[in-house]
Amino acid sequence: MALTLYPAIDLKAGQVVRLKRGEMADATVYGHDPAAQALAWRQAGFGWLHVVDLDGAFAGKPANAAAVRAILAAIPGQRVQLGGGIRDMATVEAWLAAGLTRVILGSAALKDPAFTKAACRAFPGQVAVGIDAKAGMVATEGWAEVSTVSAVELAQRFEDAGAAAVIYTDIDRDGMLGGVNLEATLALARAVRLPVIASGGVASITDVAALAMLGGEGIEGVIIGRALYDGRVDPAAALALARN
Repeated sequence: MALTLYPAIDLKAGQVVRLKRGEMADATVYGHDPAAQALAWRQAGFGWLHVVDLDGAFAGKPANAAAVRAILAAIPGQRVQLGGGIRDMATVEAWLAAGLTRVILGSAALKDPAFTKAACRAFPGQVAVGIDAKAGMVATEGWAEVSTVSAVELAQRFEDAGAAAVIYTDIDRDGMLGGVNLEATLALARAVRLPVIASGGVASITDVAALAMLGGEGIEGVIIGRALYDGRVDPAAALALARN
């Protein structure tokens, strides 16, 4: 099974940024035009785009809607998934109607499981569960709150709800270029029947290769952020490796 690569566009105040360990005060700005960045990733050959409304994740409601809509307008037909600030069915419906391929429910998955399951069932294949973990425990509200629920336990709650995938982010590695947490990602993939998308820590083409080797273990894809923006991962080389 080919590994799907998801270049990340994280939005803060309408700009393209990357954070370190989710700290909003530690943001590096990589661009002032999210739509242009989306087009660049499309032209590089990526079939998917991973967008996060960082302000929305903290506010609990969409905060970068204009930037997201500009992205969708710039790359018609592109598959795009969005997370951050999606906490009710009306927002899910509005974003899918606007052209998103799927939405990501993170904080809501832990705090409002009934809504999350209802969304998964109402829009099968179009709702992913985002699980962000610190030392294996789920964190919510833009990673500001750490719960007592493990990533595996939370993922297992949505196995029969029709979720499209689980997006697993290791917060301690996110934006740090220290390598993907293969052990934890693989353990999660083996514990659930849902496809798992790895996130956090990709530092080089070696990480892509390691994940591609585990495609048969239930790891469907990987989100790449800072390593792409810093030039540590070459898009063409990564895409060729993922396909093969």
